[in-house]
Amino acid sequence: MSRPLTVVTGGSRGIGAATCLRLAADGHDVVVGYVRDEAAAEAVAAGVRDAGGRALTVQGDTSVEADVERLFDTAESRLGPVTGLVNNAAVTGPLGRLADSDTADLRRVVDVNLLGTLLCARRAAQLMAPRGGGVIVNVSSGAATLGSPGEYVHYAATKAAVDALTVGLSKELGPDGIRVNAVAPGLTDTEMHAAMGAPDRVRHMAPGIPLRRAGRPEEIAAAIAWLMSPDASYTTGAVLRVAGGR
Repeated sequence: MSRPLTVVTGGSRGIGAATCLRLAADGHDVVVGYVRDEAAAEAVAAGVRDAGGRALTVQGDTSVEADVERLFDTAESRLGPVTGLVNNAAVTGPLGRLADSDTADLRRVVDVNLLGTLLCARRAAQLMAPRGGGVIVNVSSGAATLGSPGEYVHYAATKAAVDALTVGLSKELGPDGIRVNAVAPGLTDTEMHAAMGAPDRVRHMAPGIPLRRAGRPEEIAAAIAWLMSPDASYTTGAVLRVAGGR
């Protein structure tokens, strides 16, 4: 059997990078989608190759339709039919109350986290449905049910929408043999916290989590990899929470 080919958006860092490496170890070829850090994306691709997989990096913004088309077209022309998608690309914007948020930040969060996820899922469905199979895993967030007041309710709202998309799309694509699930990480130790202006956020929040620590990107990647695997062949429409009990 040929190796599955999975597109991972936001694959150059954090959960996305860990997912690329885990999928490669599980026998996938991987397309590493990234928006700006070419060196980081190439380093992840090198790790995929070291694990025995084929790898390709493609730069693009998932909120831009033409970039999404190019991502999948390049994957198919260079490596073959896409069999899987990990919809991981996301942004939070600065931490703070909604009343203090800038409209441009709100629009960017919605464009990437919701529109970008929709565009990628749509393109994957267009390719997979005629072939009679495929797997989509959306990366949601524990914030979708917690709301994240005082931090980023706008981000939480987009992730709640991702959960709804997961459930609805799983029912729509089930007859086509396509499984659609989501993983909802809790507090995870990645560089995202520094990017949102709170480099000490993990240390401050960890005591409030039942397991008393943040998750590691590799732990989230393991859940994604299971949902991508044949072991999850009867699992669709699920939102798997990986959040340390919170």
